[in-house]
Amino acid sequence: MTVTELKPAEIEVRSYGGWRRTRGIGLFGLGEVGTIVVIASIVATLAAASINLRLIVLFAPLATAVVFVTVVRRDGESLAEITLRRARWWWGTLCGYHRLRCGVVTESVGAWDLPGPLAPTRLLSAEDGLGGRFGLVWDQRTGFLTATLKCTALSTWLVDGDQSDGWVSNWHAWLAGLGYEPTVAWVAVTVDSAPEPGSTLTDYVAGRLEPQAPEYARWVMAELVRTSPAAAADVQTRVSITFDPSASPERLDDLADQAADVSRLLTGMASALAECGVGNIERAQDWELAGILRTAFDPAARGEVQHLHATGLGPELLSWNEAGPTGHVEEWRQYVHDTGVSVVWGWHEAPRQRVTSNVLARLMTPGRFPKRVTLLYRPYSAADSADQLERQVNAAAFREAVRRAQGRDETARDQADRAQAVQAAREEAIGAGLVRISCYVTVTVTDPAELPTAVAEVEARAGQSKIKLRRLAGSQLAGFCATLPAGVHPAHLTKRGRR
Repeated sequence: MTVTELKPAEIEVRSYGGWRRTRGIGLFGLGEVGTIVVIASIVATLAAASINLRLIVLFAPLATAVVFVTVVRRDGESLAEITLRRARWWWGTLCGYHRLRCGVVTESVGAWDLPGPLAPTRLLSAEDGLGGRFGLVWDQRTGFLTATLKCTALSTWLVDGDQSDGWVSNWHAWLAGLGYEPTVAWVAVTVDSAPEPGSTLTDYVAGRLEPQAPEYARWVMAELVRTSPAAAADVQTRVSITFDPSASPERLDDLADQAADVSRLLTGMASALAECGVGNIERAQDWELAGILRTAFDPAARGEVQHLHATGLGPELLSWNEAGPTGHVEEWRQYVHDTGVSVVWGWHEAPRQRVTSNVLARLMTPGRFPKRVTLLYRPYSAADSADQLERQVNAAAFREAVRRAQGRDETARDQADRAQAVQAAREEAIGAGLVRISCYVTVTVTDPAELPTAVAEVEARAGQSKIKLRRLAGSQLAGFCATLPAGVHPAHLTKRGRR
């Protein structure tokens, strides 16, 4: 008898890459603006010295201080940026912008407006063209309209590798297609998870119990309802798409025409999204969006909001004016609101190596505390993508030339960064899209004593997902609002104008 050694089959695991931090042309690792500031300080000092040597005593210390706060960096931020952020926070707290207290008796309808970046937003109900309606968040300051799609995400662990690869490929094609839609400002994908409060199961079982059932059977069902929420989780997946009607090729001056155009675009985008590993795609109603915000600001009301959904009272009792908090305090490293305390992080560094399709699964899976993970995608137009990537390749070549002139050896990170820039340009040339991605994570607790545990859990999950998060010091409210389906993008808040 011949014995043959059996070797385990080699399983090829598909990996992906392409996350890269934007780097401009600059000296000392600075961008264009920082480099201009440094050169201008040096030139100003030399010009003053050429006029009168006595002026160098005045200009030299000032120029040295400017160069120092510009060049010295901490966690990717210059000392000038840190100082400016601290000064803005000090001025905001001095003016009382970080605190809100609402009374039971109000003098006007606007007294219950949402706080911070959500203040100029209003909730609209629009027709979908098929006999139904859906909710739209209208930013009156910018004119942007945000619609939200409710999705049921399918697990990649329960399908073959070829199927999950197809989903990722279709998602890439969906993002690339955003570059051909000029009205799409950005897309937010949010995974909202929390322990099940028990109201959903209670309402479901209570409506199906047989009154004539034996007492013991009814007791068993009551015990199951009482103990099940401890092991269950409430998970929602949402895709919020923010549109800029002013960028439309057609002139849309009327709000109704803008909503109709959004509905038309939303139909095609939802149809294409069905091929990306999600199912049961529905447009969120206006009262559902109000319920999401109410639950976020008042986590103790999650069971009450779900009960309104189950009983059909949501359209009557959930409104935008009452979705915000009755009081909140934005602190430097946390956000206190109604019955909850939240901490918000931003994506500080992406994985340096190639990753699999499940890289963010551990961060997004439900935990012991309510949590929202939001990925924000800002697409570049098809015309701007080539220019952006060409600038990145030129910046990498410039840094390489500076390194050679200084006689320094090339580091592994510089080599990998240059290779990624060239690869991205090649992929764009054959049809790939270009988006700017950011990530925000919010965790909420109802007991402040549990906050350190919740923070440690999120940071540990982020490490397991090979990403580095950084707490948004001084910007907790902006990050908190970015994880809600209200069309808020922190990077856009700094430059949005009035209309």
